Amino acid sequence: MQRTLNPWERPSSVSFFQFLQPALDAMNDMPELQSRGNRKLKMSFEEHLRALVFFHLEEHTSAQHLLQTLKEDDFAREHIAPEDGIEKSSFSEATNSRGLEQFMHVFTQLQVRASKILPKAHEELGDLIGIDGSLIDGTLSMCWADYRKGSKKAKVHVGFDLNRSIPRKVYLTDGNGAERLFVSQILSEGQTGVLDRGYQCHELFDQWQHDGQLFACRIKASTHKKVISQNPVLADSIVFFDAMVLLGTAGVNQSKTPLRLVGYEVDGVKYWIATNRYDLSAEQIAQVYKLRWDIENFFAWWKRHLKVYHLIARSPHGLMVQILSGLITYLLLAIYCHSHFQEKVSIRRVR
Repeated sequence: MQRTLNPWERPSSVSFFQFLQPALDAMNDMPELQSRGNRKLKMSFEEHLRALVFFHLEEHTSAQHLLQTLKEDDFAREHIAPEDGIEKSSFSEATNSRGLEQFMHVFTQLQVRASKILPKAHEELGDLIGIDGSLIDGTLSMCWADYRKGSKKAKVHVGFDLNRSIPRKVYLTDGNGAERLFVSQILSEGQTGVLDRGYQCHELFDQWQHDGQLFACRIKASTHKKVISQNPVLADSIVFFDAMVLLGTAGVNQSKTPLRLVGYEVDGVKYWIATNRYDLSAEQIAQVYKLRWDIENFFAWWKRHLKVYHLIARSPHGLMVQILSGLITYLLLAIYCHSHFQEKVSIRRVR
């Protein structure tokens, strides 16, 4: 049930629920959250969602800090916390054992809504999806989060819409989780995956071309290149190489399907981009890869302002709930800042 505001409520509560409204709208056709057994839920999904969005907006650093605020802060107690309050055990149960399907539903609906209203910055380049992974420091008690001896980490894999600067898809693995396998799961038909050198794999380049998936991936400069045909390069361009090639060493790791390789130089650094985008100029391929840095900026902003990596859960289920709530908060910021100020995401606007 959606939260109904009374006319005498403070402007701060009105603003918060205006900010939250797109998420509440997304709940209209959401799968119902049911309790296990005969016990009544001590925290509804909406209450849980409000608490986690509040957690990210207010830069809380732990579940204990959040729960203390829900008890002691007037606004949080009146408008965020459940009517009868919430204990640590009930909050932990809600985060670690239920609600994942509902959080995923709200995230999916919000990114669809945001994609409809946010301007498309580079329409001439097509639908660009930056793909990258980010490590999350874990605790030694997180037995599932393998990384190395004496260190536990999880990894979040994100597909990021580079035209609209919003997250589109997300997956969670342990710290050693392979990143390349998620490319096919993240990309939809017609989208171009924009990838860093960690995704270079000649066998996958062949597979993606066979499957009709588009990509632009930086490769190592030392990669062996067998030139099949070359395209002309403009004399005054940053591009110094544009050709159809086979990558790798014959009989060892050479690709079977030719692809396009663009080389360009910026500030003394040479970049080599393997791609199957033949409709763009070499200069546009360089621009496509430059936009990949937007996902790095997103991860940095997301960590710094929304405190998404201050763990309030240790289980894969609970950590995914926390990550989704952070992405939901980011999408709410994107929708709010564009709708009210025609600006990009700004935490200061909301505060």
